[in-house]
Amino acid sequence: MCLSIPSKVVEIDENNVATVDTMGVRRQVTLDLIDEPVKVGEYVLIHVGYAMGKISEAEALESIKAYEEIVQAMQDGKIDPDEGVSGGYYGSD
Repeated sequence: MCLSIPSKVVEIDENNVATVDTMGVRRQVTLDLIDEPVKVGEYVLIHVGYAMGKISEAEALESIKAYEEIVQAMQDGKIDPDEGVSGGYYGSD
């Protein structure tokens, strides 16, 4: 299973490549697989360098909040960072 953190589009160039912000980390992704227009300020879900779909701002912010809570729990020692890791893969087989 792949989990995607919502990423906010901060710039789109002439080649349909977006610069996105994923919880403070900026990267470039192509928008070619999305069948509707994407605008700066909207949120997308990405996988291996491709934006796969748009997500509403409300859903994106709710998801980001959940990820931030998980990160904080890990930093506080409430969640073991290796929990769920089995044989190099995350989750169950």
